[in-house]
Amino acid sequence: MTDAILPPDAIARLRAALAGAGYTSTGIAARIGAAGTAGMRRNDLRAALRATEGADDPLATLIRVFVCGQTEPERVVAAALAPLSLPEAVEAGLVEPVSGGLRAGLDLEAYGDQWIVSDVDAAMRPGQPLPREHVLGVGGASTTLAQSTIRRPVATALDLGTGCGVQALHLSAHAARVTATDLSERALRFAATTAALNGLDWELLRGDLTAPVAGRRFDLVVSNPPFVVGPGTTTHTYRDSGRAGDAVCAELVAAAPRLLNEGGYLQFLANWLHISGEDWADRVAGWVAGTGLDAWVIQREVSDPVGYVNLWLGDASEDPATRPARAAAWLDWFDANKIEAVGLGLITLRAGGHDDPTVRVEDLRQAVDQPLGAQIEPWFDRQDWLRGHSRDALLGARLVAAGGLQLTQEATRGPEGWQVDRQLLALTDGLRWVEQVDPLVLALVSACDGTLALRDQLDMLAVAHDADPEALAQVAIPLVAHLVERGILLPAGR
Repeated sequence: MTDAILPPDAIARLRAALAGAGYTSTGIAARIGAAGTAGMRRNDLRAALRATEGADDPLATLIRVFVCGQTEPERVVAAALAPLSLPEAVEAGLVEPVSGGLRAGLDLEAYGDQWIVSDVDAAMRPGQPLPREHVLGVGGASTTLAQSTIRRPVATALDLGTGCGVQALHLSAHAARVTATDLSERALRFAATTAALNGLDWELLRGDLTAPVAGRRFDLVVSNPPFVVGPGTTTHTYRDSGRAGDAVCAELVAAAPRLLNEGGYLQFLANWLHISGEDWADRVAGWVAGTGLDAWVIQREVSDPVGYVNLWLGDASEDPATRPARAAAWLDWFDANKIEAVGLGLITLRAGGHDDPTVRVEDLRQAVDQPLGAQIEPWFDRQDWLRGHSRDALLGARLVAAGGLQLTQEATRGPEGWQVDRQLLALTDGLRWVEQVDPLVLALVSACDGTLALRDQLDMLAVAHDADPEALAQVAIPLVAHLVERGILLPAGR
């Protein structure tokens, strides 16, 4: 069992200090105001500092130390952390002595009405490269995964590569038992502290990827793995897997059938290579082939090699003296392997128990409503519905158009007036798909109010357009299935 950075009685005193001061997201926002809160999200701390200037109450002190990275007098910090003693806080590394007083030694983040403990981020230590075993706090990637996770109640959940425990903390809200793993003992100590501070009990296991849970299965598995692609060298455990290229993501996909209970999901953030002469979608679909799993792979961004390398070198604040050589070697590896770009996105796999699993690999670049996870499980439900409806069953189904659909027409004015060039049908919420439709498809969607079977609607359209009903049905079936998958058409009563 991994120990927290403080013993249980000291954890209880720290919790009492934080709760008593009102050091929560709500409490901080109320104290520093809307401008301070908005600035804090952009790492602009001026308004937060102005709002707490001259105040030495516990909340103001905690904000200046742990949010703004300020050095404060020992007596003020001691009062803010009481009943935790100052020697206990210093020994645990929570605060550290510097000229002029004490500053944050670790990041103690208010996360809603909970708390997360991690290493201090690079912005708090400008110019200092991150150490190899640096443990990230809440960041863009962890927030993306948290928003993308399906939040149905489950008996067992696994967080692979937990770091400071962000995902495990979310899982605790809807999983009866949470297991979390990490290769880093330092990360596990922070995760244990996060769990203890919030009164939670997680099973924490040390090891590489799935090795600590070999032979076990779960209802939900999430992972923010060390997915950064490169030649396989490891300089920072939070980002580097030790595998070359995108092999760590392929490895997670291959492990999924052995990790999931029937109906279980694996969701993880991933990077994949765009290699010259290859289709990236075929590459990623190849990872899923033969697993028997349903899969939805969505690409949210694409980065060019130079931008990608500079992003990750900057993320770790790597030494400016060695950075040019590091960048050159990394980019040479990209060139040698004919890598044109790197895709970034989310992979969701499900053990559906089907002989004909659904595998979709596609771009999803548009803005979507958050949390994305609320859209993912319905997508799989629609796949199940389509799988259960053969051609005849689909023709007998009653469908309804999604609420709030928006039609946009693009037209060109000519000698005979305006001529419509194309029509775009858009979902105004959720996944916000936009589909180009012809007048016949538009008429079909417009008439889908759940009262008539699809077959009857197609018969009426065939008469109106002087078309052969069978030929029209042959063309319409795949189009209708696509619109159901997109959520533009929905089964009536669901």
